[in-house]
Amino acid sequence: MYPGFEEGSLGILKFNGFGISPPENGMLAEYANGGYTWWTDFLFQGMFAATAATIVSGAVAERIKLGGFMIFVVIYVGLIYPIVGSWKWGGGFLDGMNFYDFAGSTLVHSVGGWAALVAVYLLGPRIGKFNEFNQPQPIPGHNIPFAAAGVLILWLGWFGFNGGSVLSANPELTSLVIVNTSLAAAAGGMFAFFTSTLLYKNYDITMFLNGILGGLVGITAGADIMSPNEAVAIGAIAGIVIVFGVALIDKLKLDDPVGAVAVHLICGIWGTLAVGIFGSMAGIDQFFTQLTGVAIVGAFCVTTSFIIIYTIKAISGIRVSEIEELEGLDRHEHRMDAYPDFRSNEH
Repeated sequence: MYPGFEEGSLGILKFNGFGISPPENGMLAEYANGGYTWWTDFLFQGMFAATAATIVSGAVAERIKLGGFMIFVVIYVGLIYPIVGSWKWGGGFLDGMNFYDFAGSTLVHSVGGWAALVAVYLLGPRIGKFNEFNQPQPIPGHNIPFAAAGVLILWLGWFGFNGGSVLSANPELTSLVIVNTSLAAAAGGMFAFFTSTLLYKNYDITMFLNGILGGLVGITAGADIMSPNEAVAIGAIAGIVIVFGVALIDKLKLDDPVGAVAVHLICGIWGTLAVGIFGSMAGIDQFFTQLTGVAIVGAFCVTTSFIIIYTIKAISGIRVSEIEELEGLDRHEHRMDAYPDFRSNEH
């Protein structure tokens, strides 16, 4: 991701070698103006890379072969993710054209979101997701309180992602980023709740939870250059977008169990474009720069993820058998039950 593009190079691709070792002065105060060490940066980016992988895992849940998924993750996160990141964060051509993405609405979330979209297309829907009339059918999650707890943990963790992306302990900027992050999350949850209630006449907790995540993804690209009021607006629009994004995925007959494509891809695109609409960089030129960056990253990620997943599918297959899917992957792939039935031991 940090290959050190030379002055005047195209800034597209440069390999920095294998191995995990700090560069010269990587552990000294001279590195990054004393803001952090190379090891800190390595761990920080490792978490971002893991996020790109987990975005895909939610979209393909309950029907993908674990082995095939792990092969995809190693290739996509080990190769494609750092190439895209180098285009901006490594001083590549996106950075040269003034594309802006503070903490990864495009470079992390849409990178995972594009791959998730390709994966669910190649994988197909879960058994029972669509009826004989091609209408989507709800397949309830196993534990809504756990889902809510997970989202609240993500909300807290996002303070690390966005606040840490300041890359220093600057109190003024770090506090602004964290406040903007929290306000966008709250606005996203509330406006997703309002929108889904108006459309579907029920209090859908899953829409509320995904609205929170959509607000978080939306503010990530410009959390450092927005005012708190603008953060609320970005999060609110993301929350509305989530509801229609989930409906769009269903209409396209794609099966995304957790709404990963709507949250990370669609709201990632929105958050990236919002840099050209709100905040200190707003302007028509910046908007089209953001749009160009989104299109380039999208084309590259769709192409590469399709090649990787389709190749795995052709060689070893990516979907479990019908009986494995119906009885549960825990039982067939791990040889144990996630929820054992202890009643079978009653006498």
